[in-house]
Amino acid sequence: MTDDRTATANGIRATYEETETERILAFERDAGDYGTGGTAAVAQNREGYAMLKVRPAADGDELERYYGFEMALDHVGELLGVSPHDLPIPAAAEDMGM
Repeated sequence: MTDDRTATANGIRATYEETETERILAFERDAGDYGTGGTAAVAQNREGYAMLKVRPAADGDELERYYGFEMALDHVGELLGVSPHDLPIPAAAEDMGM
């Protein structure tokens, strides 16, 4: 299932949202057939030019900052126990980190 702000693949659901100050790409991994569940998020300022912040959840504390989207996704993959290539990316979030 995909639309502009959500995408699901490999037991992982990604949701993109914008708040007053940030763009947030949140991931949730289902437990069950896919192993251990978990959450992680990538946040960027609303203007889209600042470093990307990786968090354990959309409202969690910052774990690390990255210049590149791919590097942030590598960290998210580690947190969820999956390859970053398995992470679904909604269309609205494809330009994060640029």
